[in-house]
Amino acid sequence: MQDIAEQLQAWHAAGRAFAVATVVGVSGSAPRDPGAALAVDAAGEAIGSVSGGCVEGAVYELCQAAIESGEPVLERFGYSDEDAFAVGLTCGGVLDVFVQPIRPGADDGLDAGIAYIASGTPVALARVIAGPGGLVGATVAVTADTHHGALSPVLPPAPSTAQPSPAAAPPATRPARHLLTALERAVVTEARAMLDAGRTGRIVLGLDGRPCDDRDQGTVTCFVESYVPAPRMLVFGAIDFAAAVVRIGRFLGYHVTVCDARPVFATKRRFPEADEVVVDWPHRYLDSQLDRIDGRTVLCVLTHDAKFDIPLLERALRLPVGYVGAMGSRRTHRDREARLREVGLTEAEIGRLRSPIGLDLGARTPEETAVSVAAEIIAHRRGGSCLPLNAGDGPIHHEAPATPEEPRAARQARRTRRTHAA
Repeated sequence: MQDIAEQLQAWHAAGRAFAVATVVGVSGSAPRDPGAALAVDAAGEAIGSVSGGCVEGAVYELCQAAIESGEPVLERFGYSDEDAFAVGLTCGGVLDVFVQPIRPGADDGLDAGIAYIASGTPVALARVIAGPGGLVGATVAVTADTHHGALSPVLPPAPSTAQPSPAAAPPATRPARHLLTALERAVVTEARAMLDAGRTGRIVLGLDGRPCDDRDQGTVTCFVESYVPAPRMLVFGAIDFAAAVVRIGRFLGYHVTVCDARPVFATKRRFPEADEVVVDWPHRYLDSQLDRIDGRTVLCVLTHDAKFDIPLLERALRLPVGYVGAMGSRRTHRDREARLREVGLTEAEIGRLRSPIGLDLGARTPEETAVSVAAEIIAHRRGGSCLPLNAGDGPIHHEAPATPEEPRAARQARRTRRTHAA
């Protein structure tokens, strides 16, 4: 919902009822990732997308029905060979879409979640998408230090003094209250852990809060969406290629910082599209940012000057960041590797360096080079092979490995390069 949060907040502030359809599960060659969303308001206005066009019409109708009925629904869309004209995904994948009606002021969890997302505050939105009927649609918005919303309001009212004592209450009532309290605690704990890791996905729990398999009976499935600040791209070296990398970094959704020790080059006028332009020695600036980088952070070292590169890379290659690439010729790369060994980096640490930076696209101009760099970043993040799509027959869309490995073609090219260098 992050990409449509501003409009959702506007609808919410105006008191307009609407429904949000969210992709909560993907398999095969599906076009959108979990978390992609389409929203429809009571007047019929639609924003966002869940499939890139394949099932938008059907999902739009589900949203309208949910607004009218007030009931959430989980729908699966796939491809049917028996009926090629049925609503489904022509790409052959499967999408699970959860449609939830939202009425401003009716749900503390949803109200708080939408406000947090629109303001850019890190939050995990945990929604029950499958389980006992009274729980489906229950929402908890979880931040680092608090949470809003509850699962317990769906329970029957507590016995009054006119009713039998708690000890005499029906067995189904007392355990349900206790179990849902435990379930809510477990959901908040799991959602907070996923928020800390910046992860989005499903969790399956028993009514007592214990982790379960989704094939078990009596379970609750929650979809947890983590909304965290945009990942960072740190571009070191205020050169003409950097301006193109900044533009494509912004296009890919990164918060982009340009850093250079030379004030005549590191100016906002030269890099108007950068979120930040910093005048500082690269390694010193990186040292100051340790609390703002994570496994999604990308470092592009474009200075190809040893006095800047080596102190910077000595630190960067020991940090848990997502990608470190450095510009330079093959000769510069060999010299750089030798210098990094001299300062004590291991072969495993040096092996994390993507140098020369980018994929071999035959790029010449700064813009083409930026595309090459972006392509390598995407392949590394998503586990792509870096081969033409027509070179294989597997799924086009696939999950990145849990521990991203260097794409096979890139590993082979790197081995060949080292053999030739020897």
